[in-house]
Amino acid sequence: MTPRGTDWSLAALVALLAVTGGLTALAGAPGARWVFAVHGAGGFALAGVLAYKARRVRGRLLHPRRWTGRARGGILAAALVVATLGSGWAWSSGAGLHGLDYNLLNLHVVLGVALALGVLGHALLRARRPRRGDVTDRRQFLTAAAVAGGSLLAWQLQRPVQRALGWRGARRRFTGSYAVAAGEGNAFPETSWVADRPREIGSGYRLVVAGEVTRALELTAAELDRGDALRATLDCTGGFYAEREWQGVSLAAVLEEAGAHGDHVRVISHTGYRWSFPADHARRCLLATRVGGEALTHGHGTPVRLVAPGRRGFQWVKWVTRVEVHNGPDPGAPASTVWSSFTAEGRGDV
Repeated sequence: MTPRGTDWSLAALVALLAVTGGLTALAGAPGARWVFAVHGAGGFALAGVLAYKARRVRGRLLHPRRWTGRARGGILAAALVVATLGSGWAWSSGAGLHGLDYNLLNLHVVLGVALALGVLGHALLRARRPRRGDVTDRRQFLTAAAVAGGSLLAWQLQRPVQRALGWRGARRRFTGSYAVAAGEGNAFPETSWVADRPREIGSGYRLVVAGEVTRALELTAAELDRGDALRATLDCTGGFYAEREWQGVSLAAVLEEAGAHGDHVRVISHTGYRWSFPADHARRCLLATRVGGEALTHGHGTPVRLVAPGRRGFQWVKWVTRVEVHNGPDPGAPASTVWSSFTAEGRGDV
């Protein structure tokens, strides 16, 4: 590879990993496996190109007196790449390191964001445009093809090797999450997106169903505890999953009772947190009042939480107080994952 070709390959791979890394937060259905495949193989490719560049500049690296300010910046950037890749590889291999309530996956995400922002800043300020030879050079093309093929092979061999070595990583789900608390009931971690900490909802609870409906509804928790059951896997972006049988009422039944006629369903928490689903997917969801035969605990969303098969855990809205039917998606839903923690309800002040 040419020097510029190498640098632009590194930047392109970081961009690819940033995009696919973001998409993994939304990919919970088996049909989205390709996102994790591209992310994993891209990580091996980045490691390969970084090793290629290190071999090319090793003469300067071995003589600190020759380090210029730009060289020191490059070394720091390389260290960040190594830390990002290392934390991701360690997590996927089964390392269970924790600190201050954070795990290696959390560290990997933080490092990845820092790396992506650093590369973007460098590209905007100091990047040199690639020349024609940096793209069309035959040797560079063959090298890139070898790196791509080797990375895909390394990703495919990862699970078999881990299985042969007896590593925990061989037992992770396709999302990279690990099973916790096998069995039933509330025995799995209680998490909230960002920092929602609401008070327990009292006996005056009502679920409001409104929007594009023939008749608005107000339902008590007892009226939602109808015994409808759904077995689904809660897969948290924090790195764990729990398969459970959930009981409550089918969201399809509630929408049918209200005479819903919009194409999107918005599920809203007591904290203000919300998420929107296409109507056909919403009808496959459940409003759960129980898990494994046990009443939901407060930390798991009592009196009612959403169960959304094929979606990541942060979309399983807890402490549901409203279901709204709309025409069109809800562009403000992602922002609610942050600002709900600053509402009086989210903070637990009311």
